[in-house]
Amino acid sequence: MISAGRIYITTNLSYTPVVDLKASAVILAGGLSSRFTSEKGLALLGGRPLIAYVVDAVKPLVGEVLVVVKTKEQAEAYGRALDGIDVVMDVYKEACPLVGALTGFTVADGDYTLLLACDTPFVSRDVLWLLLEMAPGVDAVIPRWPNGYIEPLQAVYHTKTAEKAAQKTIRKEERSMNAMIKNLKRVRYVSTVALKQVDPKLKTFTNLNTPIEFRKFNISHSSKQFLQKPQPHEK
Repeated sequence: MISAGRIYITTNLSYTPVVDLKASAVILAGGLSSRFTSEKGLALLGGRPLIAYVVDAVKPLVGEVLVVVKTKEQAEAYGRALDGIDVVMDVYKEACPLVGALTGFTVADGDYTLLLACDTPFVSRDVLWLLLEMAPGVDAVIPRWPNGYIEPLQAVYHTKTAEKAAQKTIRKEERSMNAMIKNLKRVRYVSTVALKQVDPKLKTFTNLNTPIEFRKFNISHSSKQFLQKPQPHEK
């Protein structure tokens, strides 16, 4: 276990690609939500599909973006909504994040994979970039809260190592991301306190789980302040 409790930032982030780091992004969108009558990731927030904000945040940082879904119907729906983004279906029938992650690790072309959820529209490009910066030489870079809770669905994994760990976890009939992470040898945990340097309110981890939350954000937050399409950063 490797801890990264402090990050010192002395210059503005320029999003310079990490040297020799070939990265992919995998966005999990196959989960079933009983609280939504339609696909959660396609629910409109500020007039755009929820997942579109995640795609916009991560796309400049990686060589490819993959969306993992469960069914053919989901694949068709997300394919129509996301122009130029590859949509793949889970390799197993079960619907859980670990299965979606394994599918993504299996298909991803990058040496490292940013694993993300489709319901975090305020995901911070700054945070994602920093996680990628810390990835070389370890099996995973995972944010961790002061109470010990981790964020495995906003983390970076060494693709092939994580694929093997996920397969091993499933063979043992375990289905949690935490169980998979226990099968990784070199995990760098990054304190969320440190991440406040680039995302002071840690909005990056905010997920919208219910239609009520959607209505709340649509009504109370202007598109200019929260929901505008992210502008390209310096390369």
